[in-house]
Amino acid sequence: MHPALLGRHRAVMPDWLAMYYRDPMEITHGEGRHVWDAEGRRYLDFFGGILTTMTAHALPEVTKAVAEQAGRIIHSSTLYLNRPMVDLAERIATLSGIPDARVFFTTSGTEANDAALLLATTYRRSNQILAMRNSYHGRSFSTVGITGNSAWSPTSLSPLQTLYVHGGIRNRGPYAELTDDQFIRACVADLEDMLGQTRPETVAAMIAEPVQGVGGFTLPPDGLFAAFREVLARHGILWISDEVQTGWGRTGEHFWGWQAHAEHGPPDMLTFAKGIGNGMSIGGVVARAEVMNCLESNSISTFGGSPVTMAAGQANLAYLIEHDLQGNARRVGGLLIERLRAVTAGLPVVREVRGRGLMIGIELVDADGAPSPQAASLALEYAREEGLLIGKGGREGHSLRIAPPLSLSVAEAEEGAAMLEAALKRVQSETEGRTQS
Repeated sequence: MHPALLGRHRAVMPDWLAMYYRDPMEITHGEGRHVWDAEGRRYLDFFGGILTTMTAHALPEVTKAVAEQAGRIIHSSTLYLNRPMVDLAERIATLSGIPDARVFFTTSGTEANDAALLLATTYRRSNQILAMRNSYHGRSFSTVGITGNSAWSPTSLSPLQTLYVHGGIRNRGPYAELTDDQFIRACVADLEDMLGQTRPETVAAMIAEPVQGVGGFTLPPDGLFAAFREVLARHGILWISDEVQTGWGRTGEHFWGWQAHAEHGPPDMLTFAKGIGNGMSIGGVVARAEVMNCLESNSISTFGGSPVTMAAGQANLAYLIEHDLQGNARRVGGLLIERLRAVTAGLPVVREVRGRGLMIGIELVDADGAPSPQAASLALEYAREEGLLIGKGGREGHSLRIAPPLSLSVAEAEEGAAMLEAALKRVQSETEGRTQS
């Protein structure tokens, strides 16, 4: 760590701008699945800048596309025809699975969800939104208002009326002991009961992450959102799938998270961001034309659809598809999950290893089985000392988040699992020492 840089950071940045580690680190460069800090130490990156370095650090195909486009023109805005934007929109529209799809580009996932909320509330002439408990959808005023995770919702004020339903967390809460089928039926009954307490025709949309990201990589049984969709469709309520973290094949089994719940077809809208730009600022909304075109006022985007970011997105998406990184996420992710379950089986501090593909959560608890943010913070520190970067999440900040670039090799998965095993054994030992004292 450079104390001078940290001091400068604290002098000009907000106090609430969170940073990892007791001694925050400066990352100076990366290559493949590794990054280096300012002291020259190399780390295996299992978090990808919050699931954003999707394919690899310094991927030549992406850096070349960015440099070539920057040499032509960097910026024009949406007031002019933009070939790279149209090219990428065409490909995303086709991949989305949404019929007659339209694409609007933004610069972040927060802005994408904000735009989806604007479309839904305008289309339905309502400001009522259904959201999931333990959810996270962004840091803007509107998206904070639909975030069901109190640790990331700094104000109760909102332009929206939000109703929270069950289903985002499978292993905690009043339905945790039910079978998967019973769990789905109970959550659907809860949704129908909630709609019975309001006027369903005045509810605009339900927004949900197929796998909750900040929430700790929790996920419901497959089919839950299909069952929800059946209820929503009876009342004309839109379904927005927040694919900011689950999109582009990260879950391995599917290209989009919603496809694990596809019995009644695709969502009315999906939002995306993070990985598509491989570090460049790209977000967006895909919606069927009827919904996307409901705005009756003028609108533009100054930075959404930037020629440079669109070039990066095209190159990154092409690389992902041509190299079957979704398949790699399924194969290597499956191996990594099983390896992590094996190495943590004898550690009481680990309550659960869960996830899908290269989106893996490890829930940590104290000796009484209660969520332990202290254990998660220690694990983060010890993993760094081992040479591994990971993330954390969960409502109490008690879950580790494992999300490497999708090009992760088997050897790197094994190396990372061994590092994490060593870190968690140190956490277990320290936790036992505190309990005995």
